[in-house]
Amino acid sequence: MLSTLKRLFSRSSNKLYFKKSYAQSGEDLIVDFIFHEIGINDPSYLDIGAHHPYYLNNTAIFYERGCYGINIEPTPNLFNEFLAKRKRDINLNIGIGEKEGMLEFYEMSVPTLNTFSKVEAKNYAKEGMFSIQKVTPVKVDTVRNILQTYNNGIFPDFLSLDVEGLDEMIVQSIDYEGNYPKVICIETISFSTSGRGVKNDKLISYIENQGYLLYADTNINSIFVRKDLWIR
Repeated sequence: MLSTLKRLFSRSSNKLYFKKSYAQSGEDLIVDFIFHEIGINDPSYLDIGAHHPYYLNNTAIFYERGCYGINIEPTPNLFNEFLAKRKRDINLNIGIGEKEGMLEFYEMSVPTLNTFSKVEAKNYAKEGMFSIQKVTPVKVDTVRNILQTYNNGIFPDFLSLDVEGLDEMIVQSIDYEGNYPKVICIETISFSTSGRGVKNDKLISYIENQGYLLYADTNINSIFVRKDLWIR
């Protein structure tokens, strides 16, 4: 009886140290640690290319904590999941562009590769394992317009960005002089099924030059934090 109680107590106490992650490579836990260190316990977020409310998602752990933000997912069937499971968030079935309008959206045989980039879609198809399933016009808007419409023009604390080929355009559209995210998680490696992806050093350098510290890199994604918040 005593040994049984010890085992039960051990299992219960171990749960105190358990950390749950929904992200691809634990990025959400790293971001959560950064926010804790800079004194933000309930960060707001802008998740562009959110994909799914929980699967491979960088903001789900914050939503579960009671935080809220804006999710942008152009794929219709994936977007419907956000309506069902992220009701407290603002969920937008659109894409991000350089200006408001319509762009062709390429839905791939693997939804994680869906993209507005014709070049990227063709590159995925060249890998041999993937194909373009459908091309449809989808509404796009700018980050600036979205923030003005849904968040009083204020950039949320956390930017999670994964848009398969248009990351640089979105990053370069941000006003880093006055209205910017405190933490950024962005995919910075080219797609490869053989492990030969190439890091986008140009994109990483650009973000660093806007006043960010490259805090962590999971090979697939790079995580940045504002230097003036981290270095105290």
